Amino acid sequence: MDTVIAEYQKWKQQGQSLRAQAKQAMETRFRDLLMEAAQVAQEYHHDFGATLKPPPSITAFRFKAGNAKPPKKGTPAAPAKTAVNPKLAPLEKRLSQTKEKLEVTKAAGKPTRNLEDKIYEIEDAIRLATQAG
Repeated sequence: MDTVIAEYQKWKQQGQSLRAQAKQAMETRFRDLLMEAAQVAQEYHHDFGATLKPPPSITAFRFKAGNAKPPKKGTPAAPAKTAVNPKLAPLEKRLSQTKEKLEVTKAAGKPTRNLEDKIYEIEDAIRLATQAG
């Protein structure tokens, strides 16, 4: 009887480990696919001047192509780096804000995985924007 219980507990532990691995793999795959979809949407917008619409069952995916707006009167000119690619300024601003949130969250002893993921995604978007520009 004790061996049955021991085997069951071993099986349960292996199942939990496999479940955790599968969860992480699925989350990574989801992020990769989402980043690929965003890149395709960006290329489509750049090449054809229109935005792709997701299928009706997908309601949460939004990709906004950066529309260059002229600076308002009385504001200083943008640095040369953002003058080349107008998408960089908002991305760099979001990156610095997210890094600040990360530091505050770390100091509070709260989980930081979501913010670290967001920073990675913003840095990736910056890399894509600099490669495209």
